[in-house]
Amino acid sequence: MTLHWHTEPFLLIGLLLPAWIYALWIGPFRPTGVHCSAPRVICFYAALAISYLAVGSPLDQIGEDYLFSAHMVQHLILMYVTPVLFVIGMPADLTDIFLRRHPLLVKTLKRLLNPVVTGLIFTLSFSLWHVPTLYEAALANKTIHILEHLTIWLPSLGVAWNLFSSSKVLPPVSYPGRLLMLFILMIAQLPVFGILTMSGRVLYPTYEWAPRIIDLSPIDDQVLGGLLMKVGGMLFVLPIFGYCFFQWSKLTQSDDPEME
Repeated sequence: MTLHWHTEPFLLIGLLLPAWIYALWIGPFRPTGVHCSAPRVICFYAALAISYLAVGSPLDQIGEDYLFSAHMVQHLILMYVTPVLFVIGMPADLTDIFLRRHPLLVKTLKRLLNPVVTGLIFTLSFSLWHVPTLYEAALANKTIHILEHLTIWLPSLGVAWNLFSSSKVLPPVSYPGRLLMLFILMIAQLPVFGILTMSGRVLYPTYEWAPRIIDLSPIDDQVLGGLLMKVGGMLFVLPIFGYCFFQWSKLTQSDDPEME
Protein backbone atom coordinates (compact mmCIF):
# COMPACT_ATOMS: atom_id res chain seq x y z
CA MET A 1 0.00 0.00 0.00
CA THR A 2 1.45 3.37 -1.09
CA LEU A 3 -0.07 6.36 0.63
CA HIS A 4 0.09 9.86 -0.74
CA TRP A 5 -0.99 13.43 -0.03
CA HIS A 6 -3.36 15.06 -2.50
CA THR A 7 -2.14 18.12 -4.41
CA GLU A 8 -4.91 18.46 -6.99
CA PRO A 9 -5.41 22.06 -8.19
CA PHE A 10 -9.11 22.05 -7.29
CA LEU A 11 -8.35 21.08 -3.69
CA LEU A 12 -5.47 23.51 -3.26
CA ILE A 13 -7.40 26.40 -4.80
CA GLY A 14 -10.41 25.53 -2.64
CA LEU A 15 -8.27 26.00 0.46
CA LEU A 16 -5.76 28.69 -0.56
CA LEU A 17 -8.31 31.05 -2.12
CA PRO A 18 -10.39 31.39 1.09
CA ALA A 19 -7.14 31.82 3.03
CA TRP A 20 -6.08 34.66 0.74
CA ILE A 21 -9.52 36.35 0.75
CA TYR A 22 -9.71 36.13 4.54
CA ALA A 23 -6.22 37.65 4.88
CA LEU A 24 -7.30 40.61 2.73
CA TRP A 25 -10.60 40.91 4.61
CA ILE A 26 -9.00 41.17 8.05
CA GLY A 27 -5.96 43.08 6.80
CA PRO A 28 -5.83 45.70 4.02
CA PHE A 29 -9.60 45.79 3.48
CA ARG A 30 -10.54 45.99 7.16
CA PRO A 31 -12.21 49.32 8.02
CA THR A 32 -10.34 51.56 10.40
CA GLY A 33 -11.27 50.94 14.02
CA VAL A 34 -12.81 47.52 13.42
CA HIS A 35 -11.29 44.88 15.68
CA CYS A 36 -10.35 41.34 14.69
CA SER A 37 -9.05 39.11 17.48
CA ALA A 38 -6.13 36.74 17.04
CA PRO A 39 -8.04 33.67 18.37
CA ARG A 40 -10.63 34.05 15.60
CA VAL A 41 -7.92 34.25 12.96
CA ILE A 42 -6.28 31.14 14.41
CA CYS A 43 -9.59 29.28 14.35
CA PHE A 44 -10.23 30.15 10.72
CA TYR A 45 -6.84 29.03 9.48
CA ALA A 46 -7.02 25.96 11.71
CA ALA A 47 -10.29 25.09 9.95
CA LEU A 48 -8.53 25.23 6.58
CA ALA A 49 -5.52 23.24 7.80
CA ILE A 50 -7.67 20.53 9.37
CA SER A 51 -9.83 20.41 6.24
CA TYR A 52 -6.71 19.58 4.25
CA LEU A 53 -5.76 16.89 6.74
CA ALA A 54 -9.23 15.40 6.32
CA VAL A 55 -9.44 15.39 2.51
CA GLY A 56 -5.83 15.78 1.38
CA SER A 57 -3.90 13.50 3.70
CA PRO A 58 -3.57 9.68 3.39
CA LEU A 59 -6.71 9.49 5.56
CA ASP A 60 -8.72 10.21 2.40
CA GLN A 61 -7.10 7.36 0.47
CA ILE A 62 -7.49 4.91 3.36
CA GLY A 63 -11.14 5.87 3.73
CA GLU A 64 -11.81 5.51 -0.01
CA ASP A 65 -10.01 2.24 -0.64
CA TYR A 66 -9.60 0.28 2.57
CA LEU A 67 -11.51 1.17 5.74
CA PHE A 68 -15.06 2.40 6.25
CA SER A 69 -14.12 3.50 9.77
CA ALA A 70 -11.41 5.81 8.35
CA HIS A 71 -13.97 7.34 6.00
CA MET A 72 -16.24 7.93 8.99
CA VAL A 73 -13.43 9.74 10.84
CA GLN A 74 -13.07 11.95 7.79
CA HIS A 75 -16.80 12.72 7.81
CA LEU A 76 -16.75 13.48 11.53
CA ILE A 77 -14.03 16.07 10.94
CA LEU A 78 -16.02 17.64 8.11
CA MET A 79 -19.27 17.59 10.10
CA TYR A 80 -18.14 18.71 13.53
CA VAL A 81 -14.62 20.12 13.65
CA THR A 82 -13.99 22.35 10.65
CA PRO A 83 -17.47 23.98 10.46
CA VAL A 84 -17.25 25.04 14.11
CA LEU A 85 -13.75 26.48 13.71
CA PHE A 86 -14.84 28.23 10.52
CA VAL A 87 -17.83 29.92 12.21
CA ILE A 88 -15.83 30.89 15.31
CA GLY A 89 -13.21 32.32 12.96
CA MET A 90 -15.68 34.84 11.51
CA PRO A 91 -14.98 38.28 13.08
CA ALA A 92 -18.29 39.58 14.40
CA ASP A 93 -17.97 43.22 13.34
CA LEU A 94 -16.57 42.47 9.89
CA THR A 95 -19.20 39.81 9.30
CA ASP A 96 -22.03 42.17 10.19
CA ILE A 97 -20.61 44.96 8.03
CA PHE A 98 -20.56 42.57 5.08
CA LEU A 99 -24.06 41.24 5.79
CA ARG A 100 -25.62 44.69 6.16
CA ARG A 101 -24.31 45.55 2.70
CA HIS A 102 -26.05 42.50 1.21
CA PRO A 103 -29.66 42.44 2.47
CA LEU A 104 -30.78 39.93 -0.17
CA LEU A 105 -28.12 37.50 1.03
CA VAL A 106 -29.26 38.02 4.62
CA LYS A 107 -32.86 37.31 3.65
CA THR A 108 -31.84 34.08 1.95
CA LEU A 109 -29.57 32.97 4.77
CA LYS A 110 -32.25 33.63 7.37
CA ARG A 111 -34.44 31.08 5.65
CA LEU A 112 -31.66 28.54 5.23
CA LEU A 113 -30.41 29.01 8.79
CA ASN A 114 -33.81 28.38 10.29
CA PRO A 115 -33.01 25.58 12.77
CA VAL A 116 -35.70 23.31 11.35
CA VAL A 117 -34.47 23.78 7.78
CA THR A 118 -30.81 23.46 8.71
CA GLY A 119 -31.36 20.40 10.88
CA LEU A 120 -33.47 18.69 8.22
CA ILE A 121 -30.94 19.31 5.45
CA PHE A 122 -28.08 18.19 7.73
CA THR A 123 -29.82 14.94 8.64
CA LEU A 124 -31.08 14.10 5.16
CA SER A 125 -27.74 14.80 3.52
CA PHE A 126 -25.78 12.69 5.98
CA SER A 127 -28.31 9.86 5.88
CA LEU A 128 -28.74 9.72 2.10
CA TRP A 129 -25.02 9.56 1.44
CA HIS A 130 -24.91 6.34 3.48
CA VAL A 131 -27.36 4.62 1.16
CA PRO A 132 -25.10 1.93 -0.40
CA THR A 133 -25.75 2.95 -4.02
CA LEU A 134 -24.91 6.62 -3.39
CA TYR A 135 -22.01 5.78 -1.10
CA GLU A 136 -20.41 3.46 -3.68
CA ALA A 137 -20.98 6.05 -6.43
CA ALA A 138 -19.06 8.61 -4.37
CA LEU A 139 -16.19 6.16 -3.88
CA ALA A 140 -16.05 5.37 -7.60
CA ASN A 141 -16.31 8.93 -8.97
CA LYS A 142 -14.15 11.84 -7.77
CA THR A 143 -16.69 14.49 -8.77
CA ILE A 144 -19.47 12.76 -6.84
CA HIS A 145 -17.10 12.35 -3.90
CA ILE A 146 -16.42 16.10 -3.87
CA LEU A 147 -20.18 16.73 -4.07
CA GLU A 148 -20.67 14.36 -1.13
CA HIS A 149 -18.19 16.25 1.02
CA LEU A 150 -19.64 19.64 0.09
CA THR A 151 -23.21 18.57 0.82
CA ILE A 152 -22.11 17.21 4.18
CA TRP A 153 -19.98 20.23 5.10
CA LEU A 154 -22.34 23.05 4.10
CA PRO A 155 -25.34 21.89 6.21
CA SER A 156 -22.89 21.29 9.07
CA LEU A 157 -21.80 24.89 8.68
CA GLY A 158 -25.42 25.93 9.11
CA VAL A 159 -25.71 23.92 12.32
CA ALA A 160 -22.46 25.44 13.60
CA TRP A 161 -23.74 28.93 12.77
CA ASN A 162 -26.88 28.36 14.83
CA LEU A 163 -24.70 27.29 17.75
CA PHE A 164 -21.64 29.56 17.61
CA SER A 165 -22.36 32.62 15.48
CA SER A 166 -21.16 35.92 16.95
CA SER A 167 -23.10 37.94 14.38
CA LYS A 168 -25.86 40.31 15.43
CA VAL A 169 -27.38 40.31 11.96
CA LEU A 170 -27.55 36.51 11.82
CA PRO A 171 -27.30 35.50 15.48
CA PRO A 172 -27.40 31.96 16.87
CA VAL A 173 -30.68 30.56 18.10
CA SER A 174 -31.68 30.94 21.73
CA TYR A 175 -30.22 28.59 24.33
CA PRO A 176 -33.46 26.57 24.60
CA GLY A 177 -33.49 26.37 20.80
CA ARG A 178 -29.92 25.12 20.75
CA LEU A 179 -30.73 22.46 23.34
CA LEU A 180 -33.71 21.26 21.35
CA MET A 181 -31.79 21.26 18.07
CA LEU A 182 -28.89 19.26 19.53
CA PHE A 183 -31.26 16.73 21.09
CA ILE A 184 -33.17 16.21 17.84
CA LEU A 185 -29.98 15.87 15.80
CA MET A 186 -28.70 13.17 18.16
CA ILE A 187 -31.97 11.27 17.79
CA ALA A 188 -32.03 11.74 14.01
CA GLN A 189 -28.72 9.89 13.61
CA LEU A 190 -29.99 6.75 15.31
CA PRO A 191 -31.42 5.09 12.14
CA VAL A 192 -28.08 5.30 10.29
CA PHE A 193 -26.21 4.19 13.41
CA GLY A 194 -28.56 1.25 13.88
CA ILE A 195 -28.28 0.08 10.28
CA LEU A 196 -24.48 0.30 10.26
CA THR A 197 -23.99 -1.53 13.54
CA MET A 198 -26.83 -4.06 13.50
CA SER A 199 -27.36 -5.03 9.85
CA GLY A 200 -25.25 -8.16 10.26
CA ARG A 201 -23.82 -7.81 6.76
CA VAL A 202 -21.35 -5.60 4.96
CA LEU A 203 -23.29 -2.86 3.20
CA TYR A 204 -20.52 -1.52 0.96
CA PRO A 205 -18.79 -3.90 -1.50
CA THR A 206 -15.70 -1.68 -1.71
CA TYR A 207 -14.81 -2.45 1.88
CA GLU A 208 -15.95 -6.06 1.72
CA TRP A 209 -13.39 -6.84 -1.00
CA ALA A 210 -10.70 -4.33 -0.01
CA PRO A 211 -7.28 -5.60 1.10
CA ARG A 212 -7.11 -5.76 4.88
CA ILE A 213 -4.45 -3.31 6.01
CA ILE A 214 -5.17 -3.96 9.69
CA ASP A 215 -6.53 -6.96 11.57
CA LEU A 216 -10.16 -5.92 11.28
CA SER A 217 -12.82 -7.78 9.31
CA PRO A 218 -15.13 -5.83 6.95
CA ILE A 219 -18.15 -6.25 9.23
CA ASP A 220 -16.16 -5.21 12.32
CA ASP A 221 -14.85 -2.22 10.39
CA GLN A 222 -18.42 -1.23 9.53
CA VAL A 223 -19.57 -1.60 13.14
CA LEU A 224 -16.57 0.45 14.29
CA GLY A 225 -17.50 3.15 11.79
CA GLY A 226 -21.04 3.26 13.13
CA LEU A 227 -19.77 3.50 16.70
CA LEU A 228 -17.34 6.26 15.75
CA MET A 229 -20.21 8.15 14.15
CA LYS A 230 -22.35 7.98 17.27
CA VAL A 231 -19.62 8.40 19.88
CA GLY A 232 -17.96 11.18 17.90
CA GLY A 233 -21.26 12.99 17.57
CA MET A 234 -21.93 12.66 21.29
CA LEU A 235 -18.44 13.93 22.18
CA PHE A 236 -19.27 17.01 20.15
CA VAL A 237 -22.87 17.48 21.27
CA LEU A 238 -22.78 16.75 25.01
CA PRO A 239 -20.27 19.45 26.06
CA ILE A 240 -22.16 22.03 23.99
CA PHE A 241 -25.45 20.77 25.42
CA GLY A 242 -24.10 21.21 28.96
CA TYR A 243 -22.71 24.67 28.20
CA CYS A 244 -26.00 25.86 26.65
CA PHE A 245 -28.01 24.52 29.58
CA PHE A 246 -25.66 26.27 32.04
CA GLN A 247 -25.90 29.60 30.18
CA TRP A 248 -29.69 29.31 29.91
CA SER A 249 -29.88 28.61 33.63
CA LYS A 250 -27.82 31.73 34.37
CA LEU A 251 -30.09 33.87 32.19
CA THR A 252 -33.19 32.43 33.84
CA GLN A 253 -31.82 33.17 37.31
CA SER A 254 -30.84 36.73 36.35
CA ASP A 255 -34.41 37.37 35.12
CA ASP A 256 -35.99 35.93 38.28
CA PRO A 257 -36.81 38.81 40.72
CA GLU A 258 -36.65 36.41 43.66
CA MET A 259 -32.97 35.87 42.94
CA GLU A 260 -32.18 39.57 43.35
